[in-house]
Amino acid sequence: FGPVLCVPLVKSQFKVVGPDHPVTAIVGEEIVLPCHLSPRMSAENMEVTWFRSQLFPFVHHYSDGKDQYGQQMPEYRERTELLKDGLTNGSVALRIFSIGLSDEGQYSCFVQDGIFYEEALLELKVAGQYLVSVFLSGMALMVCRSAGWYPEPEVLWRDLKGQPLPSSSRTNSREASTLYKTETSIIITENSNQNLSSPQSTLNVNRTCTHQ
Repeated sequence: FGPVLCVPLVKSQFKVVGPDHPVTAIVGEEIVLPCHLSPRMSAENMEVTWFRSQLFPFVHHYSDGKDQYGQQMPEYRERTELLKDGLTNGSVALRIFSIGLSDEGQYSCFVQDGIFYEEALLELKVAGQYLVSVFLSGMALMVCRSAGWYPEPEVLWRDLKGQPLPSSSRTNSREASTLYKTETSIIITENSNQNLSSPQSTLNVNRTCTHQ
């Protein structure tokens, strides 16, 4: 066998730039993780690797002008796409399809040009698709049922001045899909206006309920 040459990677003069805030995706939908080179230059002939906690196995890998799937994480197979239309302008954004709760967390965008490399980190948050149903049960009890939440929601009843009102009951449970559902009720008085909000969830929802 001949000698083995080990060439260390060194920091590049270009930067890899990701968003400075978490990106939020909805369960079951798709999301684009933005990332680009600065200054803007073509990334067509560079290596682009998106990964989680370690470089291999990867979330998505692009080299030699095409996608490489040999060491892709099994849970991302047929669910990722490097947006190649933007490569000439320095964009190395990644699309992930069919978002699940396990996709939440930190991602690294690693770009290599020969022996030079740079990377950026970004945070992906995942939220559920929620449904809210508010109805009167009897003359004095208003009930709110909601499902499809992630993370676990906190439901608050407020009056029209924004002051919190005590609920008469509240139950939270986990659905089979690991999303949360919640039910809460409040005793209302005649000629009162009540406002329902859920500000503690990842995606805010506000519903107004009026009882005359």
